Amino acid sequence: MPNFCAAPNCTRKSTQSDLAFFRFPRDPERCRIWVENCRRADLEAKTSDQLNKHYRLCAKHFDPAMVCKTSPYRTVLKDTAIPTIFDLTSHLKNPHTRHRKRIKELTEEDLRKIKERRLASSIEQLASKKDAVEDSTSTTEDEPQLSTEEKECREYLRSLFEVVVMLGKQSIPLAAGKASEAEYMSNNFQALLDYRMNAGDEALKKRFQATAVNTEYVSATQQNQLLDICENTVREEMLMEVRESRFFSLVSGDLVEFANEKHLPLFVHFVNQHNVLREEFLDFMSFDGDESALVERLEAQLTDRWGLSMEDCRGQAHKATGTSTTKMKAVAVLLMDKYPLALHMPCSHMALNVHLANSLPFPNVQVVMETLRRIGAFFRTPFTQEELEKAVATRYQKNEEKAASLKQACGSGWTEQHNVFDVLLDMLPPLLLCMDGIRDNDEGKFADTVVANAYTVTETLSDFEIIVTVVILKNVLTFTRAFGRNLQGETLDVFFAANSLTAVLHSLNEVNDNIDVYHEFWYEEAVSVANVMEIPVKVPRLFLRKQRAADVGEIQAEAYFKEYVTVPVIHGIMQEVEDMFSETNLKALKCLSLVPAVMGQMKFNTTEENYADVYRNDLPSPDTLPAELHCWRIKWKHRGKEVRLPATIHETLQLPDVKYFPNVKSFLKVLSALPVLKLEDNKSVKASDRLQAHLDSVPAKQWNKSLAMLNVNTHVKHDLDVMVDKYCRLYPEDDPEAEAGEVAGEVAEEVAEEVADAGEVADAGEVAEEEAATK
Repeated sequence: MPNFCAAPNCTRKSTQSDLAFFRFPRDPERCRIWVENCRRADLEAKTSDQLNKHYRLCAKHFDPAMVCKTSPYRTVLKDTAIPTIFDLTSHLKNPHTRHRKRIKELTEEDLRKIKERRLASSIEQLASKKDAVEDSTSTTEDEPQLSTEEKECREYLRSLFEVVVMLGKQSIPLAAGKASEAEYMSNNFQALLDYRMNAGDEALKKRFQATAVNTEYVSATQQNQLLDICENTVREEMLMEVRESRFFSLVSGDLVEFANEKHLPLFVHFVNQHNVLREEFLDFMSFDGDESALVERLEAQLTDRWGLSMEDCRGQAHKATGTSTTKMKAVAVLLMDKYPLALHMPCSHMALNVHLANSLPFPNVQVVMETLRRIGAFFRTPFTQEELEKAVATRYQKNEEKAASLKQACGSGWTEQHNVFDVLLDMLPPLLLCMDGIRDNDEGKFADTVVANAYTVTETLSDFEIIVTVVILKNVLTFTRAFGRNLQGETLDVFFAANSLTAVLHSLNEVNDNIDVYHEFWYEEAVSVANVMEIPVKVPRLFLRKQRAADVGEIQAEAYFKEYVTVPVIHGIMQEVEDMFSETNLKALKCLSLVPAVMGQMKFNTTEENYADVYRNDLPSPDTLPAELHCWRIKWKHRGKEVRLPATIHETLQLPDVKYFPNVKSFLKVLSALPVLKLEDNKSVKASDRLQAHLDSVPAKQWNKSLAMLNVNTHVKHDLDVMVDKYCRLYPEDDPEAEAGEVAGEVAEEVAEEVADAGEVADAGEVAEEEAATK
């Protein structure tokens, strides 16, 4: 049934217009004001419930600022909205026309009441403003008054913090290297303080105007104190958001080594109060000790230092490489034993195939992965990418289509893609040709380090064992490639990936059951690749030496690579997939069917309640969940044809009426914190990428975790006054009054010593006089 506008002289109805229509409010006082403004005498006798049920006003009668369009298909009014725009005169042009909605003629009494109400409203507003001003004044009066010295000290500290924050944002280390053993070069921090004083910073001028030119303004100890305060303030801003959101996932990055110690970067994955998925860098943690010590240190970091609860951790992902892989897998298992809902999952910004290969603890596989990382870093240096494209064009000059596809495939970041092993095999001939050209360095445009790196990569890729390993990794991981791509896709793709895992495991089991046949084909492919590049087919020299030492008969190359490469790789991949996607993990991912677009794809025949027991304790009213889920499905199943189904968790959480489904909302917020789900905002650079960019831009000898924290989190609010307050609380000895007290104490001590010395001299004189008198 169409809605008609109740305003006089308004003939709009919902079937003839795209305008929104709004019910009269249920609040009696607010409803009475609506009726008075409408000037409809026939509505005054009706109750607010009757008006709310049967009468509407169209959006044309409201100030546009009062109307909010929360989504493409939903428009709402602000809570304080009152209709003020009406046509009360057009009916006078045709007085003989019969009007159903008659306009009430205002009497003198009506006008007086309206004026009184408006006057009372204005007085209330003025009174509230006055109270607010008085409150702020009283608050200001209650604050302790600072002395002139304290104010100057705070201004001075504020200037110092401004310099530190600026250096952090620009990835500039505070201190430079040594000029000699006896002295330091003028560091960046001191140079910027000089610049600010020359630019007119009065606080710094007063502090340092009488200081010698070659004197260090701020000691290294105080600089570290300033950095610590900045780091902790920025971290606390982010932790406040995490605590408000409650649920989070823990993500660790690849190891970073500085100060002669290995550190683990820690990130937190959470949904903020605006229902936006975030991933932020929080700190570095020492990697020393065994797995148990690492878990204890991690728990202490999260609970004691950061005020988070591991009971609220809903996922963990570890981007480990090399020898740290096994250790981080053991850490994940120990954490899940203590906290079963801290599900171990792959990270959203790391290709699954790369993660699976990194997780294999075999030396040959780790050499391949380390070589890929070196190649990725190698082609970020100047002129190297041009040399590679030139080598591709030379190698495939008779096949332009192949050359074009390879040039496109070997673009930025190709060593981190799902099909990295396929691309590497196709690229091997031109890659070795490129490395040979760089090693020759005929034009002298490559640095010595680049030439040395080219030599190392060439030697590694020219080994037949590495060729075989790459071929086997490529073929085994073909079965998980589509699955991994879906995991990094949209919500619908992730849901279907969770339901396709059975097929992936079935394919891997089939390969394992027919390993002899598959290995024969793969070994022939490796031999073919080696022959093209004139690489000798042979068993590794180290293995042959062990065989001879043990006086065992020689083994054939094909049998060796089957036993020591193919079989371990296939078994390792199968085990890692089963561990990474356990039954609990799959239950969690299948709950993504709560997203309306996934429901629609499944014809609304979803059964989330079968998997909801995983997060039952996280829901506000778990007993009403089945009924709520039924209403949720009905809502989207019987929507209007013009209503588009939200396709992601983020879109669903942004809906204004999701608040009427509290269990569904809580469910979605928990699911969105899982580390396997990608960030919605693809425009912003990920925290892990920002950290890597910072480390790349600063020399390794000058890495500093506090500066890294400031640079990676430049988007976080930097409150300089909070930093100054913290500094004054933590280091009161730097306060001017304290310094004055210390100076006074030192003077008093000196005076006391002088008095004591004078007393001792007087006593000695008296003793001498007495002795003389006795004689």
